[in-house]
Amino acid sequence: MTTTSAPASKPPTHQVSSRVSQSVFDGSRLRVVLLVDVHDGAQQQFLEAYEQLCNQVASVPGHVSDQLCQSIENPSQWLITSEWESAPPFLAWVNSEEHVQMVEPLHSCVRDTRSLRFHVVRETGGPAEATPSKRRLQASPRIGDGVIRHALTFTVKPGSEAAVARILADYASPEPRVDDTTRLCRTSLFMHGNRVVRTIEVRGDLLAALRHVARQPEVRAVEEAINPHLEQNRDLDDPESARVFFTRAALPAVHHVTAQQEDPRAERHALYYPARPRCGMRLAELLARQDEAAAGSPYSPVLRSTIFQRDDVVVRLIDVLGGLDAADPALALGLPDTGPAAELTTLLDDVGTNAGADTPLTRLLGLVRMEFVTDRRSPEA
Repeated sequence: MTTTSAPASKPPTHQVSSRVSQSVFDGSRLRVVLLVDVHDGAQQQFLEAYEQLCNQVASVPGHVSDQLCQSIENPSQWLITSEWESAPPFLAWVNSEEHVQMVEPLHSCVRDTRSLRFHVVRETGGPAEATPSKRRLQASPRIGDGVIRHALTFTVKPGSEAAVARILADYASPEPRVDDTTRLCRTSLFMHGNRVVRTIEVRGDLLAALRHVARQPEVRAVEEAINPHLEQNRDLDDPESARVFFTRAALPAVHHVTAQQEDPRAERHALYYPARPRCGMRLAELLARQDEAAAGSPYSPVLRSTIFQRDDVVVRLIDVLGGLDAADPALALGLPDTGPAAELTTLLDDVGTNAGADTPLTRLLGLVRMEFVTDRRSPEA
């Protein structure tokens, strides 16, 4: 059963690090913008579906308000904006099975959608000016590197792991150029048991890049080859089946920090932290706090870290100087202090209780370490 992770209990009060290029954990209010292209003649059907949806969304924890707007130039173009208390409750809802079912009536009347999410950094006018203590605006702008990070995850039938790993490792890389403004930078694949995680780094438009990759013959052949091994059935020739599969497979990046410039000696690794029910967001926030604090330490071998989270699946992608085997397991796990290490084991499902009492962090690192499948970088990246 899919569960919805509980939102973070307290927003951090510290200053945002200049090294952090992405995070959902600063407590700022969130503005979500959804661009919708409605089929000709389906405007009334879309409006009725939206009215039903907005009544349901109003009861979701963390939701503040929303607006539906129709273009004055093209009646087929609509805009839905919503405000949330912070990013974690929105992500917990939008990545839930409840959301997948809730928005299903909309898909029969829309051609295309695009979702954009923004933290509120500054604002003028309105009642918020009179109550600055409640505004919770982002303290300072984040420093980005122009790269969008995303991941997909799915499970395969037990016993098929070796066959799936061979299929995913042995294919020609797709053309990295998507269009004049979008490039594929890097794709890394890892497995943990029967779970597959594919991370993607893109400059430009993520949605355009994902569509570009899906159209490539070599990628399509790989997707067809692994179809018989998937635990969740899909039909890539059926747009609705493909949409539902990739919606459920989405594993968004919730935090990224770059500590140092890239180093050719660094190795890419992935760690899988399965959370206890409804603890995924708390676990991701714990790891994010530790990675942000460690970014300024000259002793940390982790040059960059990206945390992906959906429901109770948390994956941490790290570039480690000198490799994972040579690193201090506490630093590699992102837990230099005993307090966070103890908290981590209370949030982990099964894995934490299986860690040995004598060398828990060494044991834990072995349990959460993912199997490397492939890491492909664009020559232009």
